[in-house]
Amino acid sequence: MRDRSNAPQATEAPREPYGVGPAYPSSHTQFTDDAPGRYAASPAPDDTSATGPQPVSGAPSSSASAAPVEDPYYTPSAEFTVAEGLRDVGMVFVGASMTAGYGDPKGLGWVGRVVARTQHPDLDLTAYNLGVRGNTSGDVVARWGAECHPRWKGRSERRLVLSVGTNDVLSGMTMARSRLNLANVLDEATNAGIGVFVVGLTPTLDDDLNRRIEALAEAQADVCARRGITYVDCFRPLATHDQWMADLAASPDRSHPGQAGYGLIAWLVLHNGWNDWLSIS
Repeated sequence: MRDRSNAPQATEAPREPYGVGPAYPSSHTQFTDDAPGRYAASPAPDDTSATGPQPVSGAPSSSASAAPVEDPYYTPSAEFTVAEGLRDVGMVFVGASMTAGYGDPKGLGWVGRVVARTQHPDLDLTAYNLGVRGNTSGDVVARWGAECHPRWKGRSERRLVLSVGTNDVLSGMTMARSRLNLANVLDEATNAGIGVFVVGLTPTLDDDLNRRIEALAEAQADVCARRGITYVDCFRPLATHDQWMADLAASPDRSHPGQAGYGLIAWLVLHNGWNDWLSIS
């Protein structure tokens, strides 16, 4: 993995700025509350019954386009409902080491920080972190149902937060297979009436690896857009964030952030559709 910490700044190609807005923490490079256009959810087609599935408008032209283009817009067979009054919510977070919060000296990760900020008088929230270090999307396909459903037992509202994919790239999994694995989990969950939220991939210190991660992030965003599922882009805002890169460079394995980096991921989640997804104000 290439060390970016000593690379001369003048030789790096400039990136398109992500924007400005309230920052977390306030001393860090600022984020925007506006969703980036390249990852914005595509509108559902007006009527596909006669013409068949329509392609996503403005689909990315990167290597993510190698993924199957015949993937249709998806409509689940079960409806997700939110009860009136106090809601008994079971929320399960599934993913790999970043979901588990590996490397955070506070032991919170982004999941713990998000849960801490999701307290609401209408929510009786029970949260479970099922992040497993080293998991690929294939591992998640194999285990998510068996591990999540017991934790949802007795809960009237079931929520799934999914974040996986970096190990797909590291293991050499094809884009098509990784995309299909994500689609399978999303389709099975939504067909069962489970609310799903997807947190995207984060950048590394390796430029070559980042190009592959970004391509997969775009493919994941497209899979989610076709299903009307909220996808949080973490790659673009963090790829140009000095504090994120510094946190990675200072970590023992130079791959997982510390508490500052996990705080940045939590900020992105909380400010990109989280409350809307939970139907809370």
